[in-house]
Amino acid sequence: MSNSSLEQLWATGHLAGGNLAFVDDLYESYLSNPSSVSETWRQFFDGLPSVDGHIGADYSHRTVREQFELAAKNSHRAVAQSQGSVSSEFDRKQVRVQRLMQAYRTRGHQKAKLDPLGLMARQNVPDLELGFFELTKSDLDTVFSVSSNTMGVNEIKLGDLITTLEATYCNTVGAEFMHIVNTEERLWIQERMESVRGRPEFSGETKKHVLERLTAAEGMENYLASRYPGVKRFGLEGGEGMIPMMDEIIQRSGSKGAKEVVIGMPHRGRLNMLVNILGKNPSDLFDEFDGKAQYTGQGDVKYHQGFSSNVMTPGGECHLAMAFNPSHLEIVSPVVEGSVRARQDRRGDSSGDMVLPISLHGDSAFSGQGVVLETFQASQTRAYRTGGTVHIVVNNQVGFTTSNPADTRSTEYCTDVAKMIDAPIFHVNGDDSEAVLFVSQLATDYRYRFKRDVVIDLVCYRRRGHNEADEPAATQPLMYEVIRKHPTTRKQYADALVAEGVLSQAQTDKMAMDYRDALDKGGHVANALVLEPNEGLFVDWTPYLGHEWTAHHDTSCDIDSLRRLGTQIAQVPEGFALQRQVGKLYEDRKKMAAGAMPCNWGFAETLAYATLLDSDHSIRFTGQDVGRGTFSHRHATVHDQKTGEAYTSLQHIRDDQPSFQLYDSFLSEEAVLAFEYGYATTDPKSLVIWEAQFGDFANGAQVVIDQFITSGEVKWGRLCGLTMLLPHGYEGQGPEHSSARLERFLQLSAEHNIQVCVPSTPAQVFHMLRRQAIRPLRKPLIVMSPKSLLRKKEAVSTLEELASGQFHPVLKEVDTLNPKEVTKVVMCSGKVYYDLLARRNELGLKDRAIIRIEQLYPFPHDDLRDVLAPYTEVEEVIWCQEEPMNQGAWYSSQHHMLKALWEHKPNLFLRYAGRDASASPAAGYMSAHAEQQTRLVKDAIEG
Repeated sequence: MSNSSLEQLWATGHLAGGNLAFVDDLYESYLSNPSSVSETWRQFFDGLPSVDGHIGADYSHRTVREQFELAAKNSHRAVAQSQGSVSSEFDRKQVRVQRLMQAYRTRGHQKAKLDPLGLMARQNVPDLELGFFELTKSDLDTVFSVSSNTMGVNEIKLGDLITTLEATYCNTVGAEFMHIVNTEERLWIQERMESVRGRPEFSGETKKHVLERLTAAEGMENYLASRYPGVKRFGLEGGEGMIPMMDEIIQRSGSKGAKEVVIGMPHRGRLNMLVNILGKNPSDLFDEFDGKAQYTGQGDVKYHQGFSSNVMTPGGECHLAMAFNPSHLEIVSPVVEGSVRARQDRRGDSSGDMVLPISLHGDSAFSGQGVVLETFQASQTRAYRTGGTVHIVVNNQVGFTTSNPADTRSTEYCTDVAKMIDAPIFHVNGDDSEAVLFVSQLATDYRYRFKRDVVIDLVCYRRRGHNEADEPAATQPLMYEVIRKHPTTRKQYADALVAEGVLSQAQTDKMAMDYRDALDKGGHVANALVLEPNEGLFVDWTPYLGHEWTAHHDTSCDIDSLRRLGTQIAQVPEGFALQRQVGKLYEDRKKMAAGAMPCNWGFAETLAYATLLDSDHSIRFTGQDVGRGTFSHRHATVHDQKTGEAYTSLQHIRDDQPSFQLYDSFLSEEAVLAFEYGYATTDPKSLVIWEAQFGDFANGAQVVIDQFITSGEVKWGRLCGLTMLLPHGYEGQGPEHSSARLERFLQLSAEHNIQVCVPSTPAQVFHMLRRQAIRPLRKPLIVMSPKSLLRKKEAVSTLEELASGQFHPVLKEVDTLNPKEVTKVVMCSGKVYYDLLARRNELGLKDRAIIRIEQLYPFPHDDLRDVLAPYTEVEEVIWCQEEPMNQGAWYSSQHHMLKALWEHKPNLFLRYAGRDASASPAAGYMSAHAEQQTRLVKDAIEG
């Protein structure tokens, strides 16, 4: 292209607006790889002058525009002298053709044949018509330059170009990738798509393998349908392409070095996946249908169950793990990510090459559940990055039973939410088995190349209803009229291979019969299954199994070690400029380590982490403000006031120390807590902690608490040592920042499933945290952690109390009281103890004892009975709490308290002292709060 042509294009506006954007893209391609553009454009770009020294990778859109302007201006004289330049009309058409190509890359998916049922009409996309670009049919035989060699040619007739673009972008694969900001990623996908015109040519052996996997998928559903008609199984019929897709992704990732693959998925197709991909023995599944299966605990329905196995891949043995998943659909996605991150950390796999997450989704859930967005938002952050997830949406085009699919979302596609993180999206017609295979390869390769999330939208249908007892025609009569006549994916592909001569009809029939015979025999039917797996590929939980519940464990620590570690955690590098208040805090910690000051909460907590790291326990600690602590008590990470550099002393305990991960999380509760649950269930040795900014923030993650943390062990046998720190306490901050909803956790407590603690001294939190890591018992720990106690001068402990002893589920009264004179015992938990103590001391009362129950579940009957034993003259026992009567521990724990009281002294009456029942957790006005607090303290001590 001559400079005269450039001036003509500029003068007529063809190098402005949208056209300039197109040329910008060409120039990006040229800078990345000069041979990726045609010779004509390459010669033109070679001759461009630089502007302000900007050239190559440092260009910007502003600079490119200036380069074009300068080139046009400098070519003015050449225009006057030029006689034999290329026709300006042709050059204008050349630009229009290039815009047409970009339009196909951007909008071709809207025209693609994605619906196997043909009910989704192919859209009329005016942007892809010749007239939109001022081109006509008379131009179809004209040869134009193409800007990329990805099509294998540099020049092509317009008619042939359109045929190629239609085959590439408007056939049974619809690719959305032009929204991606990163140029390298866009060009990579473009090259992969265009170099094979939307699909490669597969070998006969590959095609036979795909048919075998489809045969297994369909065969399993047919077998279950005939053997257990009408029984719920949430079958895969209509979406059988999921099985060869999963098979290809796992095998291909194995060839790239994957040693573990963690899978999360909803109900649909789960049983098929368990048998045909993970290798669950069909006879075990049939026992579950027949009611013969043996469970520990309460168990769960078949289509919530997880599983693990090992398969052989081209890269060696690979461990597969399917996460257990309740009916809350998408909540399993962040659980999978947490499990993957734990496995990657164990392997030192910072790049994510060795452990791959795969998340399967339903179409309505993917677009409708907010945790999907939260999980995407986490995907590139330091705390939650896993090197990219392969997402598969099994899109039945209906969702649940919605009569109008338009009611399921407000976006064009159910996958549009993934665009928020620039994820490429590949829509594929589920009945085109080779297109499904190609997309599986493309998505896997993208994930490994760029370490980012990628989405496959497997557009299919559901041959039966939401479950096998549901009649789908009630809400989708027209769709199911078509489905009843529609041949299965397996039949279509088998017929195609017979027509191609790849297989005979007899061979395809035998393939189906062989699979059914294998099911009848009850043996494994998954290909590549390793029957004697390499145990080194997964975590050994044996040391943590079979332990009876106990609240007591030796958590003492050598005092010299405490002094040494306490000094270390208060050190910063030489010249590090601490903020003034933080500097004072660190100086005080040095004094605490030397025994010159009593230990406060922040020092005791941080010292607990130091002792665990020193004894080879790794720690992962996340939350929205955990580095400094919401209430500025922790300051485990400090920041140089001159450089902004961050320093975490707990990462410098010793050279060979285990990992200490401390991350301020993004503003999420549901996905973050689910992630940490997944991490904790995968790494039993680490102390995994999530801290809420305020305890009531856990409300946003209630599904994780209900479905996983409190019930996972009894449903699935999944042990978990996750610790939740939930700031809780009534200080007049209003309804939303007072209560961590203690009553909810106590209501969920049964069968020793969790621990609920309310520590009231630094020594208690020190020993509680050490107990959680050192004791081999793995139970979730829910901590009602303090706010005002973090700085209360009475809430301190000595270094000796940290060095010796253990966590006490019940704290007895001080020794200054004579037990024989005590006639009234007040029991409480948390910070109200200090209010009660202050009032008793103010009045000089000697006949009232105050006992703190520091662990409300499992309730410490024996400890409470032993602490009560000296009070032989007690006449009245009071439970005092800050929470309203219908909240807190009163309703959930009084029967536990009474049991211990009556073992001590039969028929003792237990009285309540606290706020009246309320629909709100706390008063919104400080004056009302103060009045209520004074009244409840007075009632407990004086009443």
